[in-house]
Amino acid sequence: MIWYVYILECSDGSFYTGITTDIKRREQEHNTDNKLGAKSLRGKRPVKMVYYESYPAQSDARRREFAIKHWKRVYKLKLIERNTRE
Repeated sequence: MIWYVYILECSDGSFYTGITTDIKRREQEHNTDNKLGAKSLRGKRPVKMVYYESYPAQSDARRREFAIKHWKRVYKLKLIERNTRE
């Protein structure tokens, strides 16, 4: 199974980082009243997937998610920008 680390951009400009096995489904869950979507994003909809990367194991994805969540905003912006240029 492939695991993804993803970054969502919220309607207020903030970022949300998470992991999943299905990025399209996860974005939809966050944008609807699905009980699986993050409660913290309910007031920040719509959210948009702006970045993702894949990993072969959940543990690898969790480590990367943890690292990205602790980055300053400027580093997240650089990661997203670099990805959109490639």
